Order: sequence, then structure tokens, then C-alpha cells
Amino acid sequence: MNLLILGGTIVTMSSKGVIRDGAIAVEDRHVVDVGKSRELRRKYRRYETIKAEGKVVIPGLISTHHHAAMGLLRGYADDYPLKEWLERWIWPLERCMKGHDIYVGALLTAVESIMGGITTINTMYHYVEGGNEAQGFAEAGLRGIIGHVCFSWRKDEDRRALESLAREWHGKHDGRIRVSVDPHAPYTVDPEYMVELWHIKNDLNKRYGSPGNPVIWHIHVAETEDEPEKIRQAFNVPVKGGVVEYLDSLGVLGKDVIAAHCVALNERDITILRDRDVKVSHCPISNLKLASGVSPVPRLLDAGVTVSLGTDGPSSNNASDMFEVMKIAALLHKGVWRNPTLLPAEKVLGMATIEGAKALLWEREIGSIEVGKKADITILNFDKPHLRPLYNELSHLVYAAKASDVETVIINGDIVMENREVKTVNVHRLLEEAEKTKEDLLNRLSQNR
Repeated sequence: MNLLILGGTIVTMSSKGVIRDGAIAVEDRHVVDVGKSRELRRKYRRYETIKAEGKVVIPGLISTHHHAAMGLLRGYADDYPLKEWLERWIWPLERCMKGHDIYVGALLTAVESIMGGITTINTMYHYVEGGNEAQGFAEAGLRGIIGHVCFSWRKDEDRRALESLAREWHGKHDGRIRVSVDPHAPYTVDPEYMVELWHIKNDLNKRYGSPGNPVIWHIHVAETEDEPEKIRQAFNVPVKGGVVEYLDSLGVLGKDVIAAHCVALNERDITILRDRDVKVSHCPISNLKLASGVSPVPRLLDAGVTVSLGTDGPSSNNASDMFEVMKIAALLHKGVWRNPTLLPAEKVLGMATIEGAKALLWEREIGSIEVGKKADITILNFDKPHLRPLYNELSHLVYAAKASDVETVIINGDIVMENREVKTVNVHRLLEEAEKTKEDLLNRLSQNR
């Protein structure tokens, strides 16, 4: 499809900056021109036009840490500490989940995300054949990295799932779907298995990946202060420094690693993250909700670590809303560090776009509106009381805009939502199916108790 987005304010997140009364030309899934409306209107007369006057156009938002299938668990177990939340509530219910449940939860999250301007999600969950997150993302038209979460107690199952996931999904659906290897956490994956999973990741890359289309590594790291003690108790191994230093001693850190949370870090940990070029996914809302603490993001940024943003799963957030995440991220660190200049709006918007793309090793194709990149584009209607008067588009995007202001979303050159209408999924039927699936899941849980 050839498209011309005409007349809006284009926030490119590139060296071109902000272009007012701008235009974007899209051909064959790619951006082929970006500039002033008066110039592009003449050049692309026969293209299908999306009128964007009074609107702001940004790169699609990128959530770098998620558990998409947990859309089905939203609100199920709130206001518990992390350990109790997982062991008493989440894991028992997840043991009852089937492929269809995972698919419905992921599809629900995909639609919610698209409606909030998210075009790419990096998700970690249980992969099963015949119903999974990849299926939901592909159907909705979302771009994503699908990971299978690995635990020491199910190694054979994990090995089979990772092989199937990579074989069936990596690079599929016009390149929208990639996969990752996802050890759950250092306290649930023993040292030997952690190293084995690193080698599995490398092997899958050789067979299914490429330098421009890698299989990456996605893991929870240093989410709480007691994580070193949890590792010692679980596996009877010494953890002399921080969790990052422990992982580094195993040889499982590198530029293709995205570490979620990174709350409890010491200076040595931060240095290692920088030196190994590990990418961090900052999840401020779930960290606050679970009282895990606050990641030292300003220190990470000062050290030169790539920091992106994640919503985390709908069971611990409880929304897939990157506008909420951006605002909380910006405000949280100003308050904690008592410095209003920390994490200005442009920096935070970058964390949700181009830095997110870098974190996922996808920056050559997404994260900014530039010639040659994939057309992943979000259009917001700024003709709203809470967005007027307008002094600074970047400020409004981080501090005032809402997910409901998103009007049109383009992913891989395809219009997946237009004027708030999702084109790929019957939303009403999906909501009905989500309620039915939830009830079936709860019935299974009660029977297993």
C-alpha cells in the first residue's frame, strides 16, 4: 500500500527533529520520504492520503518488557508482595492455562497496545504449540519478539519449546515476528542451565537468525534487593557481589541481552552493564505496584547504558499503556532525585521509541521516522482540551497525552487502526471471548485445588 500522511506535526526522533505541516510517504512497508507537506504533496499525488492536520505523528511506541498473555489475568491478584504474588497466585493459575488461554490473553493485549499507539512488544511467556502469543500478535498485526520463559524445573520442555518457537516463528509474517530465549530469573534458573540456555540462544541464531534478524536473550535481573539471597537459597551458590556481577561470571551477558527491571544495582553492576553493552528495560509502574523499588535510571544513563521502557504484564501494571509509563518514568526520577531536570520529555520519548528499538537490536528498521525504515507510525489527535494550548509537542506527548488520543496506527506499512477502529480484529467478539476464557480458566483452577 502506498500512503501519504499529510499535514501533521511529524516528531521524527531522528536528526530531522520536529517537522510542522509535515508529510510522510510510505511505499512497500517502508518510509520513502519525509518532509514538508507542500513538497511531498506534489511528488506523491496518486497515493492514498491520510489527512493529519491538527495531529501529531510519532514513531510507533515500543514496550521492551511485557508478558502479553497475562492480559487474561489483569486484576486477578493485586496488592501482594512479589514472592507471594508469584507463588501463591500467579503460578498456580498459570499451571491451569492452555494454549487457547495464552492466545486470547496475548490477542487482548495486542489490541489494547495498538489502540494505545504501541507497535512493538518484547514479551516473555510460556510458548506452546496450537495457541501462543506469536499467534495473537500475528493476527492483530503487531510487531513483536516472542520469548519462551525457561525454568530449571522443566528443562526438557523448555528445550523443545525453544526449538519449535524459533523454527515456526522467527522472521515470519513479513519480518514482524522475532523470537528470544528467556531464562526467567537468576533465582529460578540454575547456573549450569543458565549457561546452557546461552548456548541454545547462540545455536538458534546460527540456524534461524542473522545479523539483522537476531534471536535475543531476555531476562528479569535484580528486580528486588533480596535477589542474591534467593539465588543462594535456591542453588547453594555464592553470590559475592550483585546479581549482574553473578551473571557476568557465568559468561551470559552481551549486546543481545535485554535485562528487565534492574532495580537493585550497585556501582559494579552498572559498570558491567555498560561494558557488556547490556540493554535495560525500565518498568517503573510494575516496580512501584509490587514495591520492588526504583531503578537507578539516571546513573545508568550517565554511565552510557541503553535504557528503554516496558509496561510489564497486565497483571502487574495493570495496563499496556506507554503514555502512563512515560509520564511515571519522567516524574518518578525527578522526585526521587529531587532534580526537575532529570529525564526531560524528549529523553523519555526517546526511551519509548528509538532507544527501545536499540534495546531490541531493531534500530535499523524501527524506532524513528526515517527514509528506509519500516513504516511503524502512530498518529495522535491533539484537538483535545487537555492538549491545548500547544507550546511543545514533546512535552505534551510525555506529560499530557493519553492512550485514548491515539487515532491511527500503521505497522509495517499496514493501517491496523484508523479513527480508533481496529481493522485486524473484531474487538467486540474478542472481549466476549476473553470473559468466557477467564471463566473457563477459573473453573479449571477450582477443580485442581
